[in-house]
Amino acid sequence: MIKNQDFDIVLSDIKLPQVSGMEILKRVKKKNPDMPFIMITAFGTIKQAVEALKAGAMDYVVKPFDMEELKIIVAQGLEKGRLKQENIRLKRELKEKYSFKNIVGKSKKMKAVFSLLEKIADTDSTVLIVGESGTGKEIAARALHQLSSRQEKAFVSINCGAVPENLLESELFGHMRGSFTGAVANKKGMFEVAEGGILFLDEVGEMSPLTQVKLLRSLQDKKIRRVGGTEEILVDVQIIAATNQNLKKKIEEEKFREDLFYRLNVISFEMPPLRKKKEDLPLLVSHFLKKYCMEMGRKTMRVAPEVMNIFESYHWPGNVRELENVIERVVAIEKREIVTQESLPEELLSPQKKPETSYLLEPGFKLNAHLDEIAQNYIMQARKAAGGNLKETASLIGVSYRTLRYLIDKYGLKST
Repeated sequence: MIKNQDFDIVLSDIKLPQVSGMEILKRVKKKNPDMPFIMITAFGTIKQAVEALKAGAMDYVVKPFDMEELKIIVAQGLEKGRLKQENIRLKRELKEKYSFKNIVGKSKKMKAVFSLLEKIADTDSTVLIVGESGTGKEIAARALHQLSSRQEKAFVSINCGAVPENLLESELFGHMRGSFTGAVANKKGMFEVAEGGILFLDEVGEMSPLTQVKLLRSLQDKKIRRVGGTEEILVDVQIIAATNQNLKKKIEEEKFREDLFYRLNVISFEMPPLRKKKEDLPLLVSHFLKKYCMEMGRKTMRVAPEVMNIFESYHWPGNVRELENVIERVVAIEKREIVTQESLPEELLSPQKKPETSYLLEPGFKLNAHLDEIAQNYIMQARKAAGGNLKETASLIGVSYRTLRYLIDKYGLKST
């Protein structure tokens, strides 16, 4: 029976006619190590009961036992088993939530990110993730943690820009009692808390020069020293750093250490902004609609075509985070099963501002490629508005039918 199914709890005498209770315990633990097991024993075999505890039994009772005592032990065993199963379920949900396969996208840029995450999952090298705010840098870091050999250990995250400069060193490295005003007890820092796992340093470009020096030393020596302490502590931690700033520019301005940059920049990749992967918009909208409809107990909603047109023409300065917030808002206030313009925030409905120059002048920027991207978007939007009629599409964008066919061929757009 044990071979074929799981049980909530097992109670077994230690002495049985055909097989010993110890043998049953071994078979139970081999099948399911988390299955609670209570051994029943006579007074003369308590030594064997202690051996059973060492072999994985949760508890034992001595014959003749009190029935009320047995009920309490069984209740404790059932609760312990329930908590273990709940913990397994939560871990599974967390893994699914942050698994890179749930970072939604089918664009070339996102496929490149997925491919790189798979390639570097088994390395302990330092990783630097760059990208604008709201692009999902921490989600990518958590996905990497779940893919790595460190997945059973901690993932510890700290936003270097959100912690006051005078406290960041203590947060990272810990402190000793009395090392500064308010340090009433010894405290572990994030490096120690993340032992064996991954430490995610978000907005690493916000670190002060002094903290940068101490971080560099820790990365080089794999040792830390608590604030006010003299003992060096060996740490086994993989560092994933992230920034929305241009660190090379900060190096030129002498605001970021060049040696620390190269120590962090062993493996680096960019999380692309939403405006550069507009083909992922329908997938992201669908993903967030399902998520928030489920959370709010709503039937699955769909988006009206005019709303999707607004989404596609909007510049999304807040990137995927802004899109998620918009979808959460519309699910909360829209009472129908279709998302209409009435439930959209004002900024999406007002005339779109032209992108700031800073968005365009990024390293590797190519004007012709950018203009081609704009042209493709206009053609696709016009064709959608024209219901696929190419002559009407040409009229909408102010070109001849022949020119439109040429542009469709040039950009590799489907003609129907």
